[in-house]
Amino acid sequence: MKSLLYILLIPLLSYAQEFVVVMQKNSALGNLSQAKVKMIFLKKQKMSQDILLVPINLPPSSSIRKSFEKQVLGMSRNRLKSFWTKEHYLGHRPPLTMKSSRSTLSFVEKIDGAIGYIPAKEVNANLKILYKWKSK
Repeated sequence: MKSLLYILLIPLLSYAQEFVVVMQKNSALGNLSQAKVKMIFLKKQKMSQDILLVPINLPPSSSIRKSFEKQVLGMSRNRLKSFWTKEHYLGHRPPLTMKSSRSTLSFVEKIDGAIGYIPAKEVNANLKILYKWKSK
């Protein structure tokens, strides 16, 4: 009986939720590498094909943002805070922050150049997936 329970629980424990970086469907950008996504969200790359890029973050308390920072940006919360503190003194601001993945989705659909990350299950026909990752 115990072995049956373990067999049933293993898929649940190893389940990883999938997240995506998205832009408007008509965007000229195609698939992005992790390095390119990092450059955009750290505002090292502000333009692409004559489009001003507007990266959008979720709130710091969001589990999606924590996964994004750890797995895509490769930075801890403290390291990221330190990065943006230094950038602040150079006159650079961090990405805008939206309250939820739904507000991020709405913003990205309406604003040219907006780029954000949401759960893959929330993608609709108005969005183009540029990058995917799974939470660990």
